[in-house]
Amino acid sequence: MATEPVRDTDPTIGRLVHDASRDISTLIQKEIQLAKSELKVSVTAGGIGVGLFAAAGFLVVLAVIMLSVAIAYFINWNGDGLALHWAFLIVFGFYLLLAGLLVFVGIRKVKQVRAPERAIEQGREIPKALKGQTS
Repeated sequence: MATEPVRDTDPTIGRLVHDASRDISTLIQKEIQLAKSELKVSVTAGGIGVGLFAAAGFLVVLAVIMLSVAIAYFINWNGDGLALHWAFLIVFGFYLLLAGLLVFVGIRKVKQVRAPERAIEQGREIPKALKGQTS
């Protein structure tokens, strides 16, 4: 049983490790470039989406202002209803009441916020579990 002599063209273990590390490095660099390009597209689309939402929000604010003026003129009804200054004060008062109601409900909801006690307790158990201890 004769073994073949090692030729100069046969790769050595050092050469194989070097080639593998170079290929892995290149692969990682290409993956990072791909992630950057995908992220750039996502960020651009997200930025455009946020801008469109902001524009829509601005238009809604303008629409609410116009609706408020229309309601005040509707209450006035060409002088046959309440005086125009009272009509605008009624609309203003309605918005103040609505804002107060929203603040009241918001405060009640914020008071319901609690710490995630079960998750915190489980988090405290992780070091014990890693050490093989049971509680």
